[in-house]
Amino acid sequence: MRYSLPLTGMAVGLLLASTVQANETLDVDMHKVSAEGTEESIGTIAIEHTEHGVLLTPSLTDLEPGVYGFHVHQNASCEPAENDSGEMTAALSAGGHYDPEETGTHQGPYGDGHLGDLPVLTVNEDGEANLPVLAPRLSMEDMPGRSLMIHAGGDTYSDEPHLGGGGARMACGVVES
Repeated sequence: MRYSLPLTGMAVGLLLASTVQANETLDVDMHKVSAEGTEESIGTIAIEHTEHGVLLTPSLTDLEPGVYGFHVHQNASCEPAENDSGEMTAALSAGGHYDPEETGTHQGPYGDGHLGDLPVLTVNEDGEANLPVLAPRLSMEDMPGRSLMIHAGGDTYSDEPHLGGGGARMACGVVES
């Protein structure tokens, strides 16, 4: 019995620590990107835990109206890098879509493929993106050390014809802890 109080206190402490972590919000600064590097800021995306997964709430401006591919990428970088053809490519240092299970397939945010596949990002007629998206298979622990990427064009969530990610990388932000 004498040990039940310290163990209970320790359990409560761990529970409170995990609750604080679960309620943490990460704010990601998003920037337009090009083959020359990171460019002007377009706003932020708030990332927070919910009981249904990770909620990403954009507060972005200065974008063309439309629907864009939106993904979590493997690396915490938005720097350009040389592609296989020797050309500098915007935000290529971010690597590919976050895929810790190494599925090697795009199946969208509700499928069994890349964990980094997010619902599309919608930009309204005023050039603003402010509609939250839910990533049901992600947790807050998945996010630090990654990057968020917005791709030109929509997202097919398939591997053919163009790897499911839409078009070129057009905006990026590093997720820090």
